[in-house]
Amino acid sequence: MLPFLYRSLATVTLVFCVALPACADSYLSRLLNKPVPGGVAVVDLGPAAQAPKATWQGKPVLVVKDQDARWLAIVGIPLSIKPGSPQQVSSSGRNLPFVVGNKKYPEQRITLKNQRQVNPNPDDLKRIEQELDVQVRAYRTFSPVTPSNLLLDKPVDGPLSSKFGVRRFFNGEERNPHAGLDFAVPAGTPIKSPAAGKVILIGNYFFNGNTVFVDHGQGFISMFCHMSKIDVKVGDAVPRGGVVGRVGSTGRATGPHMHWNVSLNDARVDPAIFINAFQP
Repeated sequence: MLPFLYRSLATVTLVFCVALPACADSYLSRLLNKPVPGGVAVVDLGPAAQAPKATWQGKPVLVVKDQDARWLAIVGIPLSIKPGSPQQVSSSGRNLPFVVGNKKYPEQRITLKNQRQVNPNPDDLKRIEQELDVQVRAYRTFSPVTPSNLLLDKPVDGPLSSKFGVRRFFNGEERNPHAGLDFAVPAGTPIKSPAAGKVILIGNYFFNGNTVFVDHGQGFISMFCHMSKIDVKVGDAVPRGGVVGRVGSTGRATGPHMHWNVSLNDARVDPAIFINAFQP
């Protein structure tokens, strides 16, 4: 029933406003509140006639209505945050605390034939720096639109091949942790948007290959990469379930798979949280 209720913005508002238990025990809190590095903190902003604004570490955060005109801040926590550190969301002149818990992530060792994708040459590094700047600016997009749904659909149907947050070693050398989920599906499989949104960036990048960014609203962004084909262009409005491209193995990839990032307030967080598959 819940996926049906989340089909549109109007029904999202309806679901948020129906009578539920105490806010800390609401459906959204049970689904999303995983305050660990790479997780999400749900912070109660209290009741208000209009949607309040909220920030964390100087960046605006997603705010949605829950019940009885109460508002919740949905805060993305980057992997770099130190466990145990007290944090504060600022809203309407108040500082509302939350604490980041601990989570241990496993290791993954990958062998690549192309040594340049482990130790890029100077020209590669210049390209990578330019591409990173473009992608970071996309991740920092904050549009006023309320997301159509926070319970997301999986972009493809298939088994996970790599989890979020895994410490990765390429040819024995440690690199950045895995910032998304990988699904083991064949090349050419359609990749569907997990929520309605607007395409804000497409490109072919050194590490990510063919890539699409979809803005779902208020800093809630999906990124899909290693695609064999891109089926959208910048500015396109994509419905929930709309095809954005096809699975491939472009960029730094050992074979066809679908890689999906989710970002909140410019923090890459575990997409498993939004498909009810998070493992503590």
